[in-house]
Amino acid sequence: MGSRCMLKRLLWIVLMCWSGLAAAQHTILVYGDSLSAAYGISQRQGWVALLQERLQARNLDYTVVNASISGETSSGGAARIDEVLSRTKPDIVVLALGANDGLRGLPVAQMKRNLSRIIEASQQAGARVLVAGMRLPPNYGQRYAQEFEQAFAELAKRHKTAYLPFLLEGMATQQALFQPDQLHPTAEAQPIILDTVWQALEPLLQRRTQRTDRRGSPAAS
Repeated sequence: MGSRCMLKRLLWIVLMCWSGLAAAQHTILVYGDSLSAAYGISQRQGWVALLQERLQARNLDYTVVNASISGETSSGGAARIDEVLSRTKPDIVVLALGANDGLRGLPVAQMKRNLSRIIEASQQAGARVLVAGMRLPPNYGQRYAQEFEQAFAELAKRHKTAYLPFLLEGMATQQALFQPDQLHPTAEAQPIILDTVWQALEPLLQRRTQRTDRRGSPAAS
């Protein structure tokens, strides 16, 4: 009888420890297109894989899920967001869609509706969102290019999300950092993209750490 009680107590302790460890794990969902899908290079060279490495090196308990698809438009992203959120249950969503809308000259208003749908679904699922903006070459016309660029800032302001003005900041004029198509960054460019994303992402990670501290659970450091 005594040994049975002891086993029950040990089992209860193990279950409590396991649930605590499971609760400590958080997820970052990267939801983008070929710029985030490591197009033309190996997956481990892409900035998303490098993000996971940095988080691990800094003992931050986040798992990065890359749901980016090459060629994806905002419409495609909006169509599959519910399934992706249900499957991944992210704490943070890095939204990096829209480039293909711009390259195809699709209506900016349509893109904004689609991205709003993704942001709202993410927030309703309990995730914090980082909107990563894009810019277009001047040959798309000044009016369209400006409207396109401003759309990301407007979305971030409207939905009160974190905001990164330009995913490829500091790279656009450096041809050596792009593959022969001059659209997709090389492997050498990926650490630069990571540093750019990190500047906007890190405050969201710190907020998670502070909230965990206040709950009295083990915090990431």
